[in-house]
Amino acid sequence: MPTELLTRAQQGGLTAEEATALLGAQGAALLELMQAAAELREAHKGRVVTYSRKVFIPLTTYCRDDCGYCTFKRDPGQPGARYLTPDEVLAIARAGAAVGCKEALFSLGDKPEVRFAQVATELRGLGFESTTGYLAEMCRAVLAETGLLPHPNPGTLSRREMAALRGTSGSMGIMLENLTPRLRAPGMPHAHAPDKAPGARIANLRFAGELRFPFTTGLLIGIGETPAERVQTLLTVRDLHARYGHIQEVIVQNFRAKAGIPMADWPDPPLTDLLRTIAVARLLLGGEMNLQAPPNLSPESYPLLLLAGINDWGGVSPVTPDHINPEAPWPQIAELARRSAEVGYTLRERLTLYPEYIHARPGFVPEALRPAVARLADAEGYARTAAA
Repeated sequence: MPTELLTRAQQGGLTAEEATALLGAQGAALLELMQAAAELREAHKGRVVTYSRKVFIPLTTYCRDDCGYCTFKRDPGQPGARYLTPDEVLAIARAGAAVGCKEALFSLGDKPEVRFAQVATELRGLGFESTTGYLAEMCRAVLAETGLLPHPNPGTLSRREMAALRGTSGSMGIMLENLTPRLRAPGMPHAHAPDKAPGARIANLRFAGELRFPFTTGLLIGIGETPAERVQTLLTVRDLHARYGHIQEVIVQNFRAKAGIPMADWPDPPLTDLLRTIAVARLLLGGEMNLQAPPNLSPESYPLLLLAGINDWGGVSPVTPDHINPEAPWPQIAELARRSAEVGYTLRERLTLYPEYIHARPGFVPEALRPAVARLADAEGYARTAAA
């Protein structure tokens, strides 16, 4: 692989065509690509890798979408199909607070009440007309009652719905998976998922930027997208972040086949594919971007993800499972620290907001959240720990 190409990539001069070609790197070329990405990360982030200690609150398993890779969603009448009650939500949050968690990650389906009359009736029994309205109230209650900072993953929202969450949520997220409309064609993973329309997902990233909402997004690789489509999705993220400065982290997540999903026989992407996608994402998005890959989805080899250019492990819970990937247990935090140290990285706990969004980027912490953030953050913007 030409040194000049990697040098130009580290300087932000990589074209879409060149990035697409790098997604085919193998052998020595892959090692050179990973080294270039790691050098860029270290020039901006040093050798610190972060994580957020969280609880995972599955507010509802209902969803109006049917994605080919999802095990989380349940239709009315299926086992596990329900909303959590307010008492259940608060019990999970309090259990997390008791063991030092600082983030409450809310997962839920997209607007199920629009598709299912039974869901709308259940929701009205809780006192709400919309799932988003219930989410907003639960974020407020968790913040007020436990001090955990909510991070909702609510799917597609209107600008007004997103604004209603701004004063009670430290950050928010929506996975793009991939922005090609081809994945919505018959037989493809998003064929029956109206909320996965690329325009709707892009609009949510734009709304978040306008509202100065620290935002998480990312790719799900191996679901039928092409290398060129991965690159175009990353470039869209880069362009929106250049405009608003609000995308605080990008996740590169690998598809994993599971029993009971339409894509149960779909092949998992190989580790080499994940590594080169991480490296290309780092080179395209730059050294300042926080880049994450879930460690529980690569349990035998996740230190390699550090060597490919990530600087964050995402949310790790000592209390709740990964409800999206229930077959993949979280690593123990001590084990995560040990295995990170094996390749020369120091593990540090962060909040759901990254340090730079607390201290270096004014306007990303609304007035209503400043007392909670000040209580949880240390002088550098990392999570305050017992030693601090």
